Amino acid sequence: MFHHSLVLSAIFLLPNKKGYKMNKTLLSFTVIAALSIGANAMEKCAQGKYGGDTKKEMKTAMTKSYYKLNDKGELIRPTDYRTWVYIGTPVTPNDLNGGHAAFPEMHNVYIDPESYKVYKETGKFREGTIIVKELVSVGATQAVSGKGYFEGEFLGLEASVKSKKDFPKEPGNWAIFTFSDMKTGILKDSAPVMPSDKCVSCHQASASDDFVFTQYYPVLRAAKGFGKGNPEDTAKRAIQKMKK
Repeated sequence: MFHHSLVLSAIFLLPNKKGYKMNKTLLSFTVIAALSIGANAMEKCAQGKYGGDTKKEMKTAMTKSYYKLNDKGELIRPTDYRTWVYIGTPVTPNDLNGGHAAFPEMHNVYIDPESYKVYKETGKFREGTIIVKELVSVGATQAVSGKGYFEGEFLGLEASVKSKKDFPKEPGNWAIFTFSDMKTGILKDSAPVMPSDKCVSCHQASASDDFVFTQYYPVLRAAKGFGKGNPEDTAKRAIQKMKK
């Protein structure tokens, strides 16, 4: 584009007896030509014709990835996930499961913002969706408001990633990872894919929507296929009959 600008600038000024004078007619044609050249250049950039894979870069920018794999194919531990979209905190405490719950800790669950946006607009989990589950111990069971289950300390971290490109052999193309180390309390920097029979098979059998337990997350249920707006902005709520 730079060499076109030099040529056009030279045309703007024409010599006369008093020096240089702007030619209005040529200026008009020049502006039109500049706009045409600019539009043509933008189109070529979109097609990746000006060096590099510009089209691919533009597509990547539009569908940002929130996860990375290392050379071993392990998922690098996600960061900044507490700034993502929080979708809920399910808990299956020991007290309600004969003292031995399979997952007695609380799970603070987040989905990356780009995938949440796509889920709102299309009702589907996009290629590259990552859902992070932060494990938190059950802390106090008594508060000023009454008895209940309240969060204690951070214990571990797990993640689920959907990618046909990276996990073509996994059921539903979902892979699950755990970064937790309950012995040291130090999260791992990376984690390999867990065997599908450890977790994914359960999701496949019992999850409501594409291996995700959306039946336990009203945030996702409300967002599914909602459109470009925000479901929380609507006034409608469920009516709960309170016991007297």
